[in-house]
Amino acid sequence: MKLLENINEPAAVRKLARAQLTPLAKELRHYLLDSVSKTGGHLSSNLGTVELTIALHYVFNTPHDRIVWDVGHQTYSHKILTGRREQMHTLRQLGGISGFPRRDESEYDTFGTAHSSTSISAALGMAQAAKIKGDPRHSIAVIGDGSMTAGMAFEALNNAGVQEDIKLLVILNDNDMSISPPVGALNRYLARLMSGQFYAAAKNVGKSVLPGPVLELAKRFEEHAKGMVVPATMFEEFGFNYIGPIDGHDLDSLIPTLENIKKLKGPQFLHVVTKKGQGYKLAEAEPVLYHGTPKFNPAEGIKPGAPGKITYTEVFGNWLCDMAAHDKRLVGITPAMREGSGMVKFEQQFPDRYFDVGIAEQHAVTFAAGLACEGLKPVVAIYSTFLQRAYDQLIHDVALQNLDVTFALDRAGLVGADGATHAGNYDMAYLRCIPNMVVMAASDENECRQMLTTGYEYKGPAAIRYARGAGIGAAIAKEFGTIPLGTGEIKRKGSKVAILAFGTMVAPSLVAAGQIDATVANMRFVKPLDVALLRQLALEHDYLVTVEEGCIMGGAGAAVAEAMAAEGIVKPLLMLGLPDKFIDHGDTAVLLKSVGLDGAGICASIQQRFGAGEPRLVVNNA
Repeated sequence: MKLLENINEPAAVRKLARAQLTPLAKELRHYLLDSVSKTGGHLSSNLGTVELTIALHYVFNTPHDRIVWDVGHQTYSHKILTGRREQMHTLRQLGGISGFPRRDESEYDTFGTAHSSTSISAALGMAQAAKIKGDPRHSIAVIGDGSMTAGMAFEALNNAGVQEDIKLLVILNDNDMSISPPVGALNRYLARLMSGQFYAAAKNVGKSVLPGPVLELAKRFEEHAKGMVVPATMFEEFGFNYIGPIDGHDLDSLIPTLENIKKLKGPQFLHVVTKKGQGYKLAEAEPVLYHGTPKFNPAEGIKPGAPGKITYTEVFGNWLCDMAAHDKRLVGITPAMREGSGMVKFEQQFPDRYFDVGIAEQHAVTFAAGLACEGLKPVVAIYSTFLQRAYDQLIHDVALQNLDVTFALDRAGLVGADGATHAGNYDMAYLRCIPNMVVMAASDENECRQMLTTGYEYKGPAAIRYARGAGIGAAIAKEFGTIPLGTGEIKRKGSKVAILAFGTMVAPSLVAAGQIDATVANMRFVKPLDVALLRQLALEHDYLVTVEEGCIMGGAGAAVAEAMAAEGIVKPLLMLGLPDKFIDHGDTAVLLKSVGLDGAGICASIQQRFGAGEPRLVVNNA
């Protein structure tokens, strides 16, 4: 690591000779593999952007020039070159550096990302701000081909293409295709030519100077040449100067092209082709497996672990296949999260009823609404944090029309190493306020399956939230059991204190209850709430406590408080849940403990609040 160990800021990269950049890329790729194998994290995408990262920091004057990375999980090389090499061992751990760009982590992280397709909008805003302030800085958006499937990316392109004299560069990092060797050299030559000053000037001057027949011939040659070696470019119709595609691992192509683009005015679009997992054969062969990795030995690769508890995602995937075999009306929809949402087997078994709509959550929800209008039974498998992106469609297109759509909300609650951007902390609050919605929270694997069936059979919109990872190890019945709508259950009987637990908080609430002899109710439904059970618990206990793995403000505890007010129930109520702040990345169990949502923390909060004194009044039975 002779070169890399002396790089603590991009200015040091810019001092290197061009001939040193390829050895630097080799060192950086080796360091990445070694580092991520020890911490876990995103590997394939980061191995694919090593040369592009070096080239950007070499050509542009960062941090004065702004780089916005989309989605941001491919920024490990960027972090290493911007002074965080010695912190990489803390990646995605509590108190360590994030796996995504964060403005409060480094001045080189110009925009916080982690959800896709935001980069062009943000970079355009930065470019316009620079123009307004008279600042000559450049703004660069690096966006993946997957992120380009989202409507927001095209909204930004549509807006950017009519802006004049802005220094905006959009780089499409295309890692789903390859450049065939026979045309590689020609691609490089044409990309450099098309980004050069002479080419740009000739295009503009030619329009007014060249005689008609010659001009027409020049136009036809240009279009023909582009058509031979580059994809048909709709981006030019958006008002961008399209350049590429070029090999994103060839620094001798990247650097001259970026240097030429830097001299051009107006919005520029550079198409770069990279390979996920580049330089590590195992990741190249299986980029999905090495997308997000645990700790592993690079010499051996990722080995299958010992069979463990079934995950909630697997519970959903198995239920989806079982229900699809039972009901031909079922249609499964995912916004580009086939593996993450557990739909691989469903796609294999029911390809005609499987729809991956790309990173387009808004479309996914309204597409489901259209299917429901025609009597089909759509199931939208979506992370809690990503459903936030389709909130208007959820209200306007599904709930307002009371359409029969089932939402399987994976990653509800804290999600560990991915941190605040991916945590599903708000779904109970943002869903329960919508008319016609049914909202359920699963406390174990079998209950998750029952809730999925209950939501599927409900004639209207229903959401089932479940956590990331494994449950408590509950046995799963194969039959399609259901739960009576809006009913909870008593899990433990005690005295004085009644804990109303939702979803994943049932297990730690039972631990806490054992220490203080409290009653525990598994409420199961956030909406409709089991008001009859609430009244019973209020009559039989002195104190009420709600516990949820979600935001307290507007969440399940707030639903209980509202029901108490409506029913005239006057009893001391303690609401436990996630505080009014964004919870950082780290081990999920550690994070839950830090906010008092483990068994010991729940017990301590109850004792602190109700440990002494007589109970305050009573239930109004009027």
